[in-house]
Amino acid sequence: MLTKQFLVVASIVVSLLMVIVVNLVRVKNTKKPAVAKMIILPPFFMATGGSMFILPMFRPTLLELISSVVMGMLFSVILIKTSKFEVRDNQIYLRRSKLFLVALISLVALRMIGKIILAEAIQIDPTQMTGIFFILAFSMILPWRISMYIKFKRLERQLQEV
Repeated sequence: MLTKQFLVVASIVVSLLMVIVVNLVRVKNTKKPAVAKMIILPPFFMATGGSMFILPMFRPTLLELISSVVMGMLFSVILIKTSKFEVRDNQIYLRRSKLFLVALISLVALRMIGKIILAEAIQIDPTQMTGIFFILAFSMILPWRISMYIKFKRLERQLQEV
């Protein structure tokens, strides 16, 4: 059986790898025109992770669920504020932002610190904690991507009117 400490460390390593991947993908995406499909698909792909809740051990309590959703939505505001589009050559591009990387690293650091505190101070089962942080992440990504999609469509309409 895997130890609680191992699971926490493994989740931190995975989170750091995710930051690197997200940043590399974002830098790559600033070099080519944005496409609505690529904005809206990530939450759908991530939603498949929700299948973990079929197993009762991953299910959070109602209070944990509400707390995770609220925190995720609050964190999404930071991502929304640091994600902007620009028009170049009559096409829509994601604007590169150093602030986005700082915000992303800060959010992941907050998640890691929260996970460590929850693992040590509050005796939450690691599998249940996985569910809680999945909900937090999904509640952060979904509003962010919806906001990006709305901004993209607004710019797209403006371009078509010109």
